[in-house]
Amino acid sequence: MRIEAYNQITQIYNSSRASKAKGAASTDKRDQLQISSRGYDYQIAKQAVAEAPDIREDKVAPLRNSIASGSYKVEPGDFAAKLMEKYEAYR
Repeated sequence: MRIEAYNQITQIYNSSRASKAKGAASTDKRDQLQISSRGYDYQIAKQAVAEAPDIREDKVAPLRNSIASGSYKVEPGDFAAKLMEKYEAYR
């Protein structure tokens, strides 16, 4: 086995690697990130939704009270109409 040839190849490989590293360091470019106004609006909306409560107590409390007191009544015709509206929306 010829060790001299291996050493020469290693030297050539290391010198080309060093020159590539020097070239990359001398350009001194930096990455930049730009967010569009639409993306920024999306982030704001997403944050607002995350901060909103899951249950709207102002809507739920009166219903909860009327159910607890036994005064909550559902008209079958109203229920059927709402059900058909939902059905038509998905068709």
